[in-house]
Amino acid sequence: MRRAMSSPKTQSDPGQPQLDLFSSQTRPDENARPGPSEDAPDTAGEHLNDGDEDRRAAEISFEQLPDDTEARLQALRAAIRFHDHRYYVLDAPLISDAEYDRLFHELIRLETAHPALVTPDSPSQRVSGEPLAKFRKVPHDPPMLSLGKAMVPGEFFDFDHRLTEELGISRIRYCCEPKFDGLSISVRYENGVLTQASTRGNGAVGEDVTANLKTIRAVPLKLRVPEGEKAPEIFEARGEVLINKADFARMNEALEEQGRETFVNPRNAAAGSLRQLDPRITAARPLTAYFYEVGQTSLTFGSHADKLRRLAEFGFRTIQPTMALGGEEVGRIYERFLATRHDFPFEIDGMVVKADDMALREELGTLTRTPRWAIAWKFPAVEEESEVLAIDIQVGRTGKLTPVARIRPVMVGGALVSNVTLHNEDEIRRKGVMLGDRVFVRRAGDVIPEIVSVIAEKRTGSERPFVFPDHCPVCGASAPRPQGEVDRRCTGIDCPAQLTGRILHFAERSAMDIQGMGDKLAETLTSCGLVRSVADFYRLTKEPLVRLERMGGKSADNLLEAIRKSKNVPLRRFIYALGIRHVGEATAKALAARAGTLDVLQNMSAEELQQIPDIGPEVADAIVRFFAEPRNQEVVRALLAAGVAPAADTSESSASTSADGPFAGKKIVLTGTLASMTRDEAKAAIEKRGGAVAASVSSKTDMVVAGEKAGSKLDKARQLGVRVVSEDEFREMLAQ
Repeated sequence: MRRAMSSPKTQSDPGQPQLDLFSSQTRPDENARPGPSEDAPDTAGEHLNDGDEDRRAAEISFEQLPDDTEARLQALRAAIRFHDHRYYVLDAPLISDAEYDRLFHELIRLETAHPALVTPDSPSQRVSGEPLAKFRKVPHDPPMLSLGKAMVPGEFFDFDHRLTEELGISRIRYCCEPKFDGLSISVRYENGVLTQASTRGNGAVGEDVTANLKTIRAVPLKLRVPEGEKAPEIFEARGEVLINKADFARMNEALEEQGRETFVNPRNAAAGSLRQLDPRITAARPLTAYFYEVGQTSLTFGSHADKLRRLAEFGFRTIQPTMALGGEEVGRIYERFLATRHDFPFEIDGMVVKADDMALREELGTLTRTPRWAIAWKFPAVEEESEVLAIDIQVGRTGKLTPVARIRPVMVGGALVSNVTLHNEDEIRRKGVMLGDRVFVRRAGDVIPEIVSVIAEKRTGSERPFVFPDHCPVCGASAPRPQGEVDRRCTGIDCPAQLTGRILHFAERSAMDIQGMGDKLAETLTSCGLVRSVADFYRLTKEPLVRLERMGGKSADNLLEAIRKSKNVPLRRFIYALGIRHVGEATAKALAARAGTLDVLQNMSAEELQQIPDIGPEVADAIVRFFAEPRNQEVVRALLAAGVAPAADTSESSASTSADGPFAGKKIVLTGTLASMTRDEAKAAIEKRGGAVAASVSSKTDMVVAGEKAGSKLDKARQLGVRVVSEDEFREMLAQ
């Protein structure tokens, strides 16, 4: 797949590439000063009518690529650029991810074979080069000005009054746009090719982040110049790098599952990602970019709306502004922005109001650091003061212990807030939060409210420190904090807080293979108390099952039969079913092969476990901790007493395997959906030919087999330079 975390579409109609904020009817006024685009429609960058060159690029299939190497490379680059724009900017892809991957893989193959033919604007050059020692300074000409701010309505109407009075007109035509809460950037193109990208810095001087900006697919490496036109000698686009809220949530969820520290908010995550000295780190983050201004260029524009249209035409992601005549209409639009601020796919903290007419802007001029023709009308503060009444510990589905402060209820950003996250024990220590503290609380969009800081000046001496527990508050099992991680995690296999997720994992096909066990049934069994641990599966009877909603007699019989069959399971699958942290299918198989029996495995030391290939200190420690937990020992004993009989899988060890061929001695990762076989069938075929199937991609991975809808594993493989093969290539290799 082309990206690890997909951004949400910004509109429901694929024919509208740019985000349409609101419809706004402007009324003609003989006393208003119209700009050159007065009669233009209120759109910016409706550019789905691709030119002839773009259509030719879109129509090229893999089989139609020319044979000549240079011509083939040119066709590949044109096609990939076209499809990147459709996917990352317009949210309107025309080909499948598998077809795109074939094109990209062919580009990499040819450029690897012919390095002299690699060009700076090639799609392959988005992530390249060694980490930087530091960022180079870049002067801005013209300067990247900051905006004056209106914190209350009166301040905006004073701004509007000053402008109309100075110009001697009754109303001004304004463009109203969201005020992004991201990181301002400038991107420079020379003869249509990206040559430099920089942060805003202090407005006069920024930092060179060219290598990092190239990793963002919404930023074109080459301008999409309409056919018949020549690319401008210089063109500078200015905009904002950010992370959409949905992508931010998915990124934090993935970090949480990996036991790594999560980000506090999208803005900090975007800024930190862009200022990485290693572009590969930036490439792994779900960054996007929106553009709203033109800097240095030889082109001329009559209006701001014209600039936005040209930006979109050149391939940039833009925002369709809402047009307004006069301050009163701007005020009504502001109220709509404020009411719908949380509906935007990204964080915004206000509305930017700009005079549309470029001649009018020239007449008004600028102050030292701010333009006189624009203002940022900020939303009301989303920080309020409250008191910490208690700190509770919540246990998530992965066992993570998260502290949540119960505060005196307070209205923050239009919502009543009584609970705020404290993230982890390091965050409590860093902020110095104590029970009884007066604190500032912030709510940013859909993000869970958080404590910004403690008001130390208001302490009375009655505040009490909070002691973070080392045992799960739900089930009492130990909750260690592994070395190098920020979170404590419950180790209890029967912890009620994790139970639904635990039993779904236990019942997976690659684990105990209890057919018919889905999300809703798992939730029903746990909520009604029939299953309090995975061992309870083997105590179920028909009578209570048939009383469940949508569970008839036949369904109950089928479920009980599937449970009965699951008792005779290979040891490797039983180990995997236990849900030991860091133990995937490949590790479970290695453990079963070395231990031979469950009893031996339960008594192996960390040192003995580390003698097994690919098991390091972290994994060994997790296994030892799991089997040392009394509650887990109890559940395992209950499973064995119920008749579950895990045994060494002799069928595989006795089966013949190939000592040569494309998979022999190789570590293979499967990702995506294969059309011609199941994941288990592919895994068995690889292992029969002497290969090993791993769960994740690393520098030790030899090959990634990518099917339809391949995800983050494919992206990581490309970043690490691991060989990627399609399903067709995989089948050819199996036939060898």
